[in-house]
Amino acid sequence: MLVLSRQRDESIMIGDDVKITIVDVRGDKVRLGIEAPKHIPVHRIEIYEAIQREKREKQAQEQPEEQPQEQLEKAAQKEPEKEPEKEQPEKVSQKEPAKAPQKQHK
Repeated sequence: MLVLSRQRDESIMIGDDVKITIVDVRGDKVRLGIEAPKHIPVHRIEIYEAIQREKREKQAQEQPEEQPQEQLEKAAQKEPEKEPEKEQPEKVSQKEPAKAPQKQHK
């Protein structure tokens, strides 16, 4: 974790797109201003965690747990058992390659 000291009206940059500015300091509370592109969601951590929890719950409802028997049946359908392939002997050519005539030296 990076810890920085900043005073009111000072900023920090995150990447090229996110700017965080100290807007106000009152006692033990700090107010932050955050400038970020619209495609980058910005939430307090408690809101972010609630959104993630809702997403997980929605996924769980859309994909109910399968029974163990159903899991076995699906696995059997996906991967049928294969018989081990028998090794076939290499084919041996009946013809021997022609030999080049040898020169005789005198």
